[in-house]
Amino acid sequence: MKQPLAYVHPEAKIADNVVIEPFVTIDKDVVIEEGTRIGSNATILEGTRIGKNCNVFPGAVIGAVPQDLKFRGEKTTVEIGNNTTIRECVTINRGTAAKGKTIVGDNCLLMAYSHIAHDCVLGNNIIVGNASQIAGEVVIDDFAILSGLVAVHQFVHIGSHVMISGGSLVRKDVPPFVKAAREPLSYVGVNSIGLRRREYSNEKIREIQDVYRYLYQKGMNNFAAIEAIEAEMPASPDRDEIILFVKNSKRGIMRGYFPE
Repeated sequence: MKQPLAYVHPEAKIADNVVIEPFVTIDKDVVIEEGTRIGSNATILEGTRIGKNCNVFPGAVIGAVPQDLKFRGEKTTVEIGNNTTIRECVTINRGTAAKGKTIVGDNCLLMAYSHIAHDCVLGNNIIVGNASQIAGEVVIDDFAILSGLVAVHQFVHIGSHVMISGGSLVRKDVPPFVKAAREPLSYVGVNSIGLRRREYSNEKIREIQDVYRYLYQKGMNNFAAIEAIEAEMPASPDRDEIILFVKNSKRGIMRGYFPE
């Protein structure tokens, strides 16, 4: 439903049942699929792709050019999955030549005033809290939760099923299944409540806890801990996901917590 007080570029591809509220601006080379709602004063710029049944709240800006001095006007995109909610005044920048696209997956919730920078890749079922700021080329895996006012350094990788405390500064990679808090950001345990909500058994949670005892509580460096895990614990999808994450970490994983 096109609202007469909105501006929709004639080259934009908008499904018939998309709801567009007053004072929306939709640029050329935009695709919006069925069932999506665009709230008043939202701005959807060139290169944006929005999936089905999304809800974009007033004041959001999607597809603005990157805040990156290396950007030279190359043709890039923002790609939003299905059933994702983008709250008031969220900003999502499109990609650069580095990756070509910024991606937000299905069933995500980006709360008010959060920012997703160029070339980020967010998986599915992710929550980004109010006013959290995600710098360029960050990767966030499925089911991660970032509380309010979290700031994530560029190139950081946040694993699946992670819970990050409000107000955290994320400078290092955060491996999967953990809770992260304190300053500097540290391991504070396995996200057992979140895992139970996602139907992980107590046995699987204990297995994950055992892996992190090697990494954070036995006084080993990461290399030695990984060797011990591989030698002493049977292979499983969750064990192997943690091992691969640590081995592939380019920034290094966050520290353990060592109380004084």
